[in-house]
Amino acid sequence: MIKTVAIQGVRGSFHHIVSQEFFNKPVDSIECMTFDRVVDALSNKECDAAIMALENSIAGSIIPNYALIDKYGLHIVGEHYLDIQHNLMALPNQSIEDIKEVYSHPMALLQCKEFFKKHPHIKLVEDKDTAEVAERISENQTKGIAAIASVTAAEIFELNILAHSIQTIKHNETRFVIVKRTNSEVPELEINKASIKFEANHKRGSLATILNVMSDCKLNLTKIQSLPIVETPWKYAFFVDVTFETYADFKKAKSVIDIMGEGFKVLGEYKNAKL
Repeated sequence: MIKTVAIQGVRGSFHHIVSQEFFNKPVDSIECMTFDRVVDALSNKECDAAIMALENSIAGSIIPNYALIDKYGLHIVGEHYLDIQHNLMALPNQSIEDIKEVYSHPMALLQCKEFFKKHPHIKLVEDKDTAEVAERISENQTKGIAAIASVTAAEIFELNILAHSIQTIKHNETRFVIVKRTNSEVPELEINKASIKFEANHKRGSLATILNVMSDCKLNLTKIQSLPIVETPWKYAFFVDVTFETYADFKKAKSVIDIMGEGFKVLGEYKNAKL
């Protein structure tokens, strides 16, 4: 049973919201300011699981997190998609004209850049976490500074929302994964998605051949992400997500790819949250 999870950010952060939505029972959170600290907390057995964002529908893949999961031998046991709504918030009794600076996570600033073009008097400053900025403003009672965070963060830290849903693209989703130190406990009959990693050699058509194996085994490729292999310049590892109707199809594909692809590794087998 999962009782404690490591999250990037503080109460009111999007990782915290996922921790409340994904699990059937309430869980305690270990608040971490970096994903390296999240992984350390899990590896050192300070928690039962960790939550990590892997990709955003606007900004794309969060590549360092793929590398962390791989490096520390973690296992993806589930996934969760969250609608990300960014809100501009500050202490009460202020207007947007009163705001001189906005501090937030670089990705949040990127996703809201069109909004701030309409308010050129506001200086944008990169920070570690969306909700942590909201918490800091509340604790220090800092006026003239605003945060970009969730409605939940505004409620927790008693801030006033100056503008709702300020992200450029209104439909903005992030895919989060739940990771553990050991492999998935999901029954085979319920598994219909997997994350794998392999390396393709430089022979002509080597990657295409592996992708054809997936197709022949009735796997649906939902994500492919390349990552440089630091020790070997110009060689790449491929992180791939696949969905399937039956686990037997995936099992067959695994046995073939294990022979054809170098460094084959299953990063997780779990339920597809996008059905």
